[in-house]
Amino acid sequence: MPLKRMTLGSMTFHAFNTLFLGLVVVVTLYPFLYVLAASLSDQIYISQGKIGIIPMGLHWEAYKRVIEFPMLGRSYVNTVVYTVVGTAVSLILTVLAAYPLSKKEVPGRNLLTGFVLLPMLFSGGLIPTYLVVNALEMRNTIWAIVIPTAVASFYVFIQRTFFEQIPGELEDAAKIDGCSTLQTLLRIYLPLSVPSLVTIGLFYAVNQWNSFFPAMIYLNDENLFPVQILLRDIVIQNQTDQVMVDVHDDKNLLSESIKYATLIVATVPILLVYPFIQKYFVQGSMMGSIKG
Repeated sequence: MPLKRMTLGSMTFHAFNTLFLGLVVVVTLYPFLYVLAASLSDQIYISQGKIGIIPMGLHWEAYKRVIEFPMLGRSYVNTVVYTVVGTAVSLILTVLAAYPLSKKEVPGRNLLTGFVLLPMLFSGGLIPTYLVVNALEMRNTIWAIVIPTAVASFYVFIQRTFFEQIPGELEDAAKIDGCSTLQTLLRIYLPLSVPSLVTIGLFYAVNQWNSFFPAMIYLNDENLFPVQILLRDIVIQNQTDQVMVDVHDDKNLLSESIKYATLIVATVPILLVYPFIQKYFVQGSMMGSIKG
């Protein structure tokens, strides 16, 4: 809207909105910039609390120590595999659950919706889940990480809502052309649902990337550990060194930088995904929330 045509109320709203969003950006970015600056700064400045968002006494020793840690490459590969496979499995199961729930003519639709809703209210619990995973002999396999958290009920309802917004006439036309139910899903619904699928896939991927508790419970083989477990070990190891060495030892001083470098190493790869899917993420977030 041209500035001359805006009323005083509209101008006030836009000014307040701009100020509020600017504060949100500052509050969101400052912790990340602080951690990045601390990871690149000399230890003496960290101990004196002089670090802001600009590195002081630039050096890379903390990153060198983290990268040289044994098994880091293997753990990164494991995490990428868990994230890619876990996201693919989660999206497939979410679509297969959401599509029939979006059809009012499906017998027992309300009952099935109740079954999907139930896990949002009551969790199965750690011990029953562990017993099931152990009974299925999935411990120390990738499936112990992927399967127990494969489907989130909330995302099923989001995808169901998105499917319900697609005109039914498209499905009728597909059936007239001879498409089966599966073909209709693959050729009509999924191509029209790219924004919601990308958005939900991003949420699944971030959850899987940051996940470490299932790995602690179900994995004993170090060759299967994700990078989050390894980075936790790096932090613990350096905390132990900090207790055992003299306070003026360089290793002691370096431990603080290693903590911050570990955070950056664990966070940056998944952050790099956001710019490539930003336009789909915005569309999916808005369109999936129109209907309840």
